[in-house]
Amino acid sequence: MSRIMLAVSVLVGAWVGLLAAAVPAAEQGAFRLATFESDATLPLGDILYSETLQTIEHPLLAKGVVLDDGRQRYVLCAVDWCTMRNATHVIFQTKIATAAGTQPDLVAVHCVHQHTAPTFDASAEQLLRQHPSLPPHRNLKSLDEITDRLAAAVRLSLDRLQPFDTVGIGQAKVDRVAAIRRVFTPEGNLLTRWSSCRDPELRAMPEGEIDPLLRTITLACGDKRLVRIHYYATHPQTYYLDGRASYDFPGMARQRMEQEEGVFQMYFTGCAGDVTVGKYNAGTPEDRAALAERLYDGMQAAIAATRTRPVQQIGWRTEAVTLRPRTDGGRDPEQNRLCLEDPKAKPEARMQAAGRLACYTRLQEPVVLSLLELGPARVLHLPGEPLIAFQHFACGLQPDRFLAVAGYGLATPGYICTERSYAEGGYEPSASALVPESEQVIQAAIRRLVGEP
Repeated sequence: MSRIMLAVSVLVGAWVGLLAAAVPAAEQGAFRLATFESDATLPLGDILYSETLQTIEHPLLAKGVVLDDGRQRYVLCAVDWCTMRNATHVIFQTKIATAAGTQPDLVAVHCVHQHTAPTFDASAEQLLRQHPSLPPHRNLKSLDEITDRLAAAVRLSLDRLQPFDTVGIGQAKVDRVAAIRRVFTPEGNLLTRWSSCRDPELRAMPEGEIDPLLRTITLACGDKRLVRIHYYATHPQTYYLDGRASYDFPGMARQRMEQEEGVFQMYFTGCAGDVTVGKYNAGTPEDRAALAERLYDGMQAAIAATRTRPVQQIGWRTEAVTLRPRTDGGRDPEQNRLCLEDPKAKPEARMQAAGRLACYTRLQEPVVLSLLELGPARVLHLPGEPLIAFQHFACGLQPDRFLAVAGYGLATPGYICTERSYAEGGYEPSASALVPESEQVIQAAIRRLVGEP
């Protein structure tokens, strides 16, 4: 067994011995919840996205809720990080599960996906550390400290478990935030409208096939609102690579809403692989403030539109899928192994090879999708960075029922693209770790979770 798999096995095994003792008896049908929050900011001097962290504009937060139905516990956690690949996601998920007294597959941990935040692959880092000639990369000690701090926050939250009996659902259109990244000219040429765009012609082109709705789930006890959870699909990114840590405009809107309303707020990013704010963002502070304001307005409108129902049960279903990794375009595992072990290769190439090799290895094992059912509210949890087409597909299966979608769970697959997009070309399919046929596998799993139309 490799050192990576051994470490993962130890973590996964840790919750087994604690589970029976950690879940106290509760009355059948008594629903309780507890919220938790922890600082997930790396120390100054660590590598953030690909640059050294020099200053902290906003603390990066891990925010979550533990749901207890008297028999089992379920956890939702949204982290102000860019990506969690491979063992990184396992470490977060397993430590949260152990602290909450539940199973890892009942924990949904997702990145909000700000690019002023860490992208972390603990498995690749373990591979790199087998070659001392390579320069320092990610700090595994910092990862341990952040996840230990998060686990402590989860554990302490259990002392504050409180009843809830009502779930609310609401949705509203967000104005002038999201726009499609894959823009086609009248001649059929594919252009890329990045998250920050100064090209007036690109900015003038239509928003495209986005999902304009922000969906909000509210959990309450009687008239007392306890938690609001927001879901919206766009890249949460206005700038990056300047050495600042920031929770960017979604965090600004989220924290403002929490401060003004006095209710714990969470935010998940939907299927935003090909959706950005580039139509409305030139990378200026003014644009970022305007985006935060308009997202906040969308949250307010979704809250105003909320309708409530009593909670009768909590359901959680999972689907494990096998996603076949690509071996073309520099992703051949043997070539990457040779590059990693070649002391004459450039350090950047060897680090990239370690990342690709770690992802290929992880994709030999199943990837889990899940669906939470909470009264009239349903939440679909997806891995990777899915294109917006997957959100349209999921919501279209039963269009009369409320469904929120969270992407950016386990980041190993990279972009989850439609088969058509591979033929069209462009950035997203070039950066995907999966074969084109993966669309059918993902859609079949979504159909089994969400249900037929």
